[in-house]
Amino acid sequence: MSGLSKGIRKVEVALKWDPSPTGAPPTDLDLVAATYEVSDPYGPPAYVVHFDSRSPDGTIYLNRDSRDGRGFGWDEVMTLELDRLAERYARVVVGVVIQQREAHRTFVNVLGPGLRIREGYTVLAEDDFGGVLGATAATVAEFARDDSGGWQFRPGIHGFEDDPATFTRQMGRAHLS
Repeated sequence: MSGLSKGIRKVEVALKWDPSPTGAPPTDLDLVAATYEVSDPYGPPAYVVHFDSRSPDGTIYLNRDSRDGRGFGWDEVMTLELDRLAERYARVVVGVVIQQREAHRTFVNVLGPGLRIREGYTVLAEDDFGGVLGATAATVAEFARDDSGGWQFRPGIHGFEDDPATFTRQMGRAHLS
């Protein structure tokens, strides 16, 4: 039956965290997604989707955005309609950035973080960022087209210690681990 699989079609990436203690600056985490073209799958992103944007074709969008972790349940939710992405895109990389506006923070400073990636009711991955505690940002998922054109999920959390602008330029580079 594996020959009949069309790959992953529509994915939800959800992020949650607890609010900062009273009197402390708010903690703000953001989901970001970057697309990469077939002509240069590890080069600069074709476009980046984040809290102030969506993909030009409407296939990647943020359903929920929080600036302080005070949401109910999942604080940030992003949907990726991979089955609708143009064939010129070979990869989509999803990341999480900790905003550094009011205080320098790494994942060790984020209270109760959680990540869930699912397709429909099937959970593809869950994480608490325990493997990247010293990072200010992390890639959390990669989706890549296979030879048949279907999308495949490549799990893995990879930490970065860059500012948000640098992270979005570098998040799609190949990982050696």
